[in-house]
Amino acid sequence: MTMAVRVLIVDDEPNLRKNLGFYLEDEGMDVTEAGTVREALEEARAGRFDVCVMDMRLPDMDGNTAIMMLHEERPDLLFLIHTGTAGYTLPEELRHLGLTSDHIFMKPLTDMAPLAAAVFRLAETGRY
Repeated sequence: MTMAVRVLIVDDEPNLRKNLGFYLEDEGMDVTEAGTVREALEEARAGRFDVCVMDMRLPDMDGNTAIMMLHEERPDLLFLIHTGTAGYTLPEELRHLGLTSDHIFMKPLTDMAPLAAAVFRLAETGRY
């Protein structure tokens, strides 16, 4: 029996976070949600995750900085970006981790299947 993919969703919009969580759970993933970076750090310290789906605009910190902090805590954690920020571009430090434009998903997603497929791909390979 294979282990479920463990996903951490970090988004301050409860409805969006829950809907994405329900979708990923329906796909067979084990989902944990966090509404702030502080909560995400607590979850990352307490458990092990394969992939983190990160919003960019959060109440306590921007998503780019949050990814760098979480990467420091859990170097094996891989990230996808889920943002509504028009014209978002990856900063150099995230590119250095291995993220590319393929790892960015713009809100609102009319189809969550590509994001779910990206989560599975990252979890399966363990790398970008």
